[in-house]
Amino acid sequence: MSISEKQGEFSVNTVSVLKGYPTPPRNADDTLLAELGYKAEFKREFSMIETIAFAFSIMGVVASVSSTFSFPLVSGGHVGMVWGWLIPCFFVMAVACSMAELVSSMPTSAGLYYFSAKLAPPKYSALASWITGWANITGQITLVCSIDFTCAQMITTAIAVSSDGATILSSGATYGILLAILFTHGLVCSAATNVLARLNLFYVIVNVGTTIAAIIALFVCSGDNKVSTKDAFTMFENNTGWSNNGWAFLLAFTAPMWTLTGYDSAAHIAEEVAGAQRAAPIAILVGVFGTQVLGWLLFIACSFATASVSNLLTGALPLPMGQLFLDVLGKRGMLAIWSLIIVVQFVTGAAQGVDASRVVFAFARDNALPGSRWWKRMNQHTQTPVNAVWLVMTGAAVCGLLGFSAAALSSLAGASVIGLYVSYATPIFLRITSGRDKLVPGTFSLGKWYMPIGIIAVAWVCFIVVLLVFPPTQTATAVGMNYAVVIIMGVFFFASISWVVSAHKWFHGPIKNIDDPRSSVEGKEL
Repeated sequence: MSISEKQGEFSVNTVSVLKGYPTPPRNADDTLLAELGYKAEFKREFSMIETIAFAFSIMGVVASVSSTFSFPLVSGGHVGMVWGWLIPCFFVMAVACSMAELVSSMPTSAGLYYFSAKLAPPKYSALASWITGWANITGQITLVCSIDFTCAQMITTAIAVSSDGATILSSGATYGILLAILFTHGLVCSAATNVLARLNLFYVIVNVGTTIAAIIALFVCSGDNKVSTKDAFTMFENNTGWSNNGWAFLLAFTAPMWTLTGYDSAAHIAEEVAGAQRAAPIAILVGVFGTQVLGWLLFIACSFATASVSNLLTGALPLPMGQLFLDVLGKRGMLAIWSLIIVVQFVTGAAQGVDASRVVFAFARDNALPGSRWWKRMNQHTQTPVNAVWLVMTGAAVCGLLGFSAAALSSLAGASVIGLYVSYATPIFLRITSGRDKLVPGTFSLGKWYMPIGIIAVAWVCFIVVLLVFPPTQTATAVGMNYAVVIIMGVFFFASISWVVSAHKWFHGPIKNIDDPRSSVEGKEL
């Protein structure tokens, strides 16, 4: 008995059998993958705990909060920190729950664009897959760049503090550090699956440990300089340049939205996971919830420890969080905790590099990228898509050139969130519309709740995309405008032109390669 696919619809005979195994046998994973249309090309060496660690590590709580701390500082101060984080968490969980259901049903590295293809009306299946795939790749590569550039900024911050401000590195030097980080990540991400799986256990220990250490340090070391509980939770400061305080506060949502991205990684490594139907959705839900809780506690600690919002915003250091640690912990304490945060940011970038490379590999496997025959090749020694890894690192290096403009660099955060969440929302939207009767539930299912949860998720993404394309101030200039829309529209313009001119003729969505192995290396390309 098996899961069969007829005329674009899903029918199930033995999903219940798979549900009966607490940990399905590994050959069951490959059997299900074959029924989805793909042959097994990876080694399934991620256990459930390692999959959870991967999803958790890719969000890098303390490092991500440190990277985006300026957003709530500007957009509400203490209120922006505490409530600007908490409110989006409820809506992001709706997105995560919807995605977990889809991943459990269709555990393949193709992930989101595969879901869109199978849930869309047959006439629009290929177009839905094309849009979702390009949106996801855009978000993935810009997120790699954004994470690694911030890691470079963290290093320059540490150098500035250790030299008492005597050494302030230029934008060119920062970009050089970025290139070194990307090169190192390229080597790490090219490793074999079993190596990557073990590394993620280390990643999550460093991530959680450093986050807890930062929370305790801020609470304890701020001593009598802490603000009152009332001020920590209710003091509002608008430093955005927008006259409307409500709108200014909404801009604080950028921080949690940038942090709470990448959890689709559990889908993209599904072909490397044992018991993927069960492990992948659990990884998404545990990773998102754990990050939300720890992130909120960290922001509460930051709010109590922030004696003056304006002092942090006008500090000499590139990242306001660095200034907060310096003010609270002193030079030696700041450098100690900051070194650990740099490590967290580095491993977060490494995890994101793996995620992005799997997306590139899967999309190329379906011949949807220029030069697909190169990017879908598996390295015979590591059995991982090494070529796809280096394409991601090269793309991130090109995006890093935006770092020579502070406004353009900050726009990368918005661009990555927009790209990723558009790719998240597309299959969810199709699930609650044309795909209502097409989904075969996996081991995790929302049951009758899929509809209200899906509606909330799609509505939230529509809102947040509009929010993130607005400029940071009410009077936008060429120097200070939000370039996220330029980045996103540039990619979508290319994808749209490609579709109209050529792709609609030959791209028909995910390609089966299980019947004829040669189909995975043959076919038309852009």
